[in-house]
Amino acid sequence: MTQTTEAAAVQQPPKPTRARVHRAWFVAAVTFVTIIGAAAFRSVPGLLIDPLHAEFDWSRGTIGAAVSVNLALYGLTAPFAAALMDRFGIRRVVAVALTVIAAGSWLTVWMTAAWQLMLCWGLLVGLGSGSMALAFAATVTNRWFTARRGLVSGILTAASASGQLIFLPLLSWIIDRYDWRPAAVTVALAALAVVPFVWLLLHDHPADVGQKPYGAAEFVPKPPPVPGAARRAVTVLLSAVRTGPFWLLAGTFAICGASTNGLIQTHFIPAAHDHHMPVQAAASLLAVIGVFDVVGTIASGWFTDRFEPRRLLAVYYALRGVSLMFLPLLLGPAVHPPMIFFIVFYGLDWVATVPPTLALCREQYGEDSAIVFGWVLASHQVGAALVAFLGGVARDTFGSYDVVWYASGALCAAAALMALVIRRRAGGEVAVA
Repeated sequence: MTQTTEAAAVQQPPKPTRARVHRAWFVAAVTFVTIIGAAAFRSVPGLLIDPLHAEFDWSRGTIGAAVSVNLALYGLTAPFAAALMDRFGIRRVVAVALTVIAAGSWLTVWMTAAWQLMLCWGLLVGLGSGSMALAFAATVTNRWFTARRGLVSGILTAASASGQLIFLPLLSWIIDRYDWRPAAVTVALAALAVVPFVWLLLHDHPADVGQKPYGAAEFVPKPPPVPGAARRAVTVLLSAVRTGPFWLLAGTFAICGASTNGLIQTHFIPAAHDHHMPVQAAASLLAVIGVFDVVGTIASGWFTDRFEPRRLLAVYYALRGVSLMFLPLLLGPAVHPPMIFFIVFYGLDWVATVPPTLALCREQYGEDSAIVFGWVLASHQVGAALVAFLGGVARDTFGSYDVVWYASGALCAAAALMALVIRRRAGGEVAVA
């Protein structure tokens, strides 16, 4: 065989199989299950505030600071994790991340000081969860799908909400019946249980199984490992910050994080408990948000494939801001129809912002979009971290969360206006209007 013939043989893909379902959908399913299993750690912070305050007499501001470290690292780790996936593969990075999450959650069982909460739940779980952030879903979507990317990104984003639906009632029941420590152990076991699925079933690239990406016209060879993961993540950031759309997307997503993970996920349960609502009832409401989050996020992915993303973002943020303005009037000791309406409405809008934000990153930054989205996600988590901390401080200072709800509603209105400043050019590019 000549050298030319050998080279041609290397570039040609294996003969396609006759499988009715493309392998990309199986990879998406494994990713979905992985994110669900890892979602246990996202369900715990709001449940821990009152038990830790009661047992250790730590202020809500102190506990909120640990949660804020977790949320900030969750975001700041994401772009480096996306680059590490390009260097070492998705499977290895995700398996290590799940193990780190399990270790951090397990070690909290023996903590006796606030700095240990910062170390275990803030540092370890924050670093591990950052590698399981939405950059993971973005990487899988970009590699395995050419068509239906909006829909797939919506489905994978909804996986976290599905995990919240599963784990929030379970963990709240464990804490109420036993203690917060068995709940922490449950989180650790859930993370470890997913590792075998990741290691055995999660393929890094369609070329690994001799297939084209779903919807692609041609076979795509697997790119070689990209060295210098940290350097690449920083280089992509330095390039992105020179563009207007990056700052607009990062700003809107920071407000998104402030009004979801930092506010509702962290402080809704203790705020409802302040109004004498039972913790399990409040946790169940938060889980119901997860139910409608799944519907809203998948629908948002479908809309993103068909409508202009910046207009979708403006509508989502405006509706969220209006709903938060009404929340202080709805909190009470019992669950009544207006509160259920808020939960359904807010759930539909919870992370509906992700698919259009991903689409705008993809249009503007191409092959670097997963890493750029990782940095945009970092701003999301920095916003969440600030509100997780400041919300606790506001509760300690004013004796209620009312000022936090109103301020977050106003920020969402600002985010809606920021989204409208991004326009789509005729050629498909995104630019500042």
